[in-house]
Amino acid sequence: MKRYFDHEKLNVYQVSLAFNGWVGELLASINAKAAAKDQFDRAATSIPLNIAEGNGKFSLKDRARFFDIARGSAVEAAASLDVLVSRKLATSEQVVPAKEQLVQVVNMLMGLLKRLGYSFDSATAMVREERFGEFGTEQEQEQEG
Repeated sequence: MKRYFDHEKLNVYQVSLAFNGWVGELLASINAKAAAKDQFDRAATSIPLNIAEGNGKFSLKDRARFFDIARGSAVEAAASLDVLVSRKLATSEQVVPAKEQLVQVVNMLMGLLKRLGYSFDSATAMVREERFGEFGTEQEQEQEG
């Protein structure tokens, strides 16, 4: 297919579209009406839409903001897959390839954000339970220790 816009040339956009194709197939196979299914659809749809909108911005700050929103939507889509599996609307085996695509999308977006000069100093303080034994940010743990 001929590409008309700059965002269509981005690999991350193409991967997010491929992911959305898979999402459509999965959602069509789920007969149950579930809020998690609708939320998953919205999160998945948000990924390429925010990539396109961000790539169309002239301001680097605006572009980074939309790429970051797309990254957040990819993480939300991954969590939505977990919810669908926990509710037995999908199987773990079904979602593995999709999660791998989402990891790829997140990594590609992180690369774009780094190229735009996005600072991750405060953004990397993520809540992790397994590393610290209880909830807290990495920065909080370093300050307390």
